[in-house]
Amino acid sequence: MSQRQVLQGLEEYQKARLQFVQKVAEQATRPQNIQTLQNAGELRLFTLISKTGVISLLRPLLLDVVPTIQHTAALALGRLANYSDDLAEAVVKGDILPQLVYSLAEQNRFYKKAAAFVLRAVGKHSPQRAQAIVDCGALDALVICLEDFDPGVKEAAAWALGYISRHNAELSQAVVDEGAVPLLVLCIQEPEIALKRISASALSDISKHSPELAQTVVDAGAIAHLAQTILNPDAKLKQQVLSALSQISKHSVDLAEMVVEAEIFPVVLTCLKDKDEYVKKNACTLIREIAKHTPELSQLIVNTGGVAAVTDCIGTCKGNTRLPGIMMLGYVAAHSENLAMAVIISKGVPQLSICLSEEPEDHIKAAAAWALGQIGRHTSEHARAVAVTNALPVLLSLYMSTESSEDLQMKCKKAIKSILQKCTYLPALEPFLYDAPPNILKHVLGQFSKV
Repeated sequence: MSQRQVLQGLEEYQKARLQFVQKVAEQATRPQNIQTLQNAGELRLFTLISKTGVISLLRPLLLDVVPTIQHTAALALGRLANYSDDLAEAVVKGDILPQLVYSLAEQNRFYKKAAAFVLRAVGKHSPQRAQAIVDCGALDALVICLEDFDPGVKEAAAWALGYISRHNAELSQAVVDEGAVPLLVLCIQEPEIALKRISASALSDISKHSPELAQTVVDAGAIAHLAQTILNPDAKLKQQVLSALSQISKHSVDLAEMVVEAEIFPVVLTCLKDKDEYVKKNACTLIREIAKHTPELSQLIVNTGGVAAVTDCIGTCKGNTRLPGIMMLGYVAAHSENLAMAVIISKGVPQLSICLSEEPEDHIKAAAAWALGQIGRHTSEHARAVAVTNALPVLLSLYMSTESSEDLQMKCKKAIKSILQKCTYLPALEPFLYDAPPNILKHVLGQFSKV
């Protein structure tokens, strides 16, 4: 009888521990509960709880003898740390990270996923939190997890590494130095879509900081595998792949040429017709990052029908999705007369004029004004193409409006000046004689005197 009672007591204790971690993990999914969980010590709900709230009760349960209790405790900590920087700081100060890192190498796949989730949740908040993860030796353990047999473990590790890398070049370099990049490239080749997405996202986060980091990603053979994934039907995967290729392309002519050599044209143009707004936006961003470097790269985009495709894309979307496309047309037109003429022939000017009139956001109007200025500044023919769309009066009213931002006024003024200096189309100039302020009027009268 007494033996049964002893065993029953132990069973009840185990059941209570399991119920506790499960309850906290479940409650931590609701934002309204977080404050209470965090302040449990101050509320004097339990004499056991310290100032860090429920976190101090979860910590010893990470070393529990029952695996389910261990990984559920880690899951609860991850959900709490994910919620706010204060709770992430409490996890760091509670000396929980070294415990998680040690267990990453030892435990089962459920625990590894939960531990990687805690590291991600802490690291996402700030460079200081991410640095704390690096300092406790987590990178080595996370990189080892990228070779795990279970795709869920790989995904959790890739996600944590991406969140650490996104803050700055130093943290990205630390991830690179641990040998993560070749393994992330291998993860892109795995069949699981979620793993492909997170790996592409992590490579994007590493590449964005500097040409050297982007070169490391290229040297690991990432471009070919990313380029092959552009046609995948999964929209979220395409978003990440296009983002990664954009982050590689933006740094230098050489890197942009390597991306182009992977035969992304004309394949990437199909993404401009995608149903997903972010796929469209990221495709436009990629084309913009390539076009900005040299006239030759811009000419290649023109030859594959890229300018016409981007112009159509601008016409089918609204708001910030339009912005990279607008800038791309400006970059192409800035290179040379012929390329600016290609934008005109592709009906880019009417679309830019519509953006200038329609868009409520000043920064999008400013980009459209800048692009129109880049097109109209070359010759009288170019200036006329802009003038006939009735863009000049709109530019003038935005320049003179007190509601326009300083940047928008500057861009409009510059665009008006550069277009007027080439414009010989008198019907477009006449309204300026009545409405323009003196600093603009002198350019208008200068053109009349030439004609």
